Amino acid sequence: MSEAGFVVLIPARLGSSRLPDKPLADIAGLPMVVRVARQALKSKAQRVVVAADHERIMTACGTHGIHAVLTRQDHPSGSDRLAEAASLLGLTANTMVVNVQGDEPLIDPQHINQVAHMLAERPDASMSTLAHPITELHDWLSPHVVKVVLDAQSNASYFSRAGIPCWRDAVAGQLPPFPVYRHVGLYAYRTAFLSLFPQLPVAPTEQSEALEQLRAIWHGHRIAVHVSDQASAAGVDTAEDLIRVNQLFNT
Repeated sequence: MSEAGFVVLIPARLGSSRLPDKPLADIAGLPMVVRVARQALKSKAQRVVVAADHERIMTACGTHGIHAVLTRQDHPSGSDRLAEAASLLGLTANTMVVNVQGDEPLIDPQHINQVAHMLAERPDASMSTLAHPITELHDWLSPHVVKVVLDAQSNASYFSRAGIPCWRDAVAGQLPPFPVYRHVGLYAYRTAFLSLFPQLPVAPTEQSEALEQLRAIWHGHRIAVHVSDQASAAGVDTAEDLIRVNQLFNT
């Protein structure tokens, strides 16, 4: 496929413990999932499709001209949902799919292009993803910020909620004197691997860190990482996040 030959799939699940009906949350007059899809449409994607788990999401997308497919409600993860969506859409094994989370209304379309380009350039990799340098100590120390260590070929060696790699001679109150990276949950894969991934046994590292991407590394798959100079905009997880994003859209 050409560099621009990729499809964006957006998993959208109605149930959310922290923010009920999150995909339909109003952001400056539009449902959040529609905002996400409109951002994705600014990328070089050939198609942007929402993988919904409820007719209400389908209706919201249809009202605003966004293509959506209805998937089962019982999927254990977004990857499983996207695998079903890829099957429903009849995507070929080599089609590149970019997984854009349904709670990222501020996602940079260029970041979508970058992970797709990285995978196109790396036939040896099963997946690609995004990272950017950590510049604030509180991000380095926070278990809510996922870090990634890269090898010489820009493959992910490991992802963790801990500060990795460990700085043996750490100085209190300072970041390490070497580059450290924050992982951004934006992924590209070929449809064949997307279909395989949910069938792989769960990895112990994945269970420990609660990070699904560690399953790929555990089973010997390479994850190529594009390092962006620009930090990714924060997503919407809570009611407070929703207020913040609405303020940005309304300014």
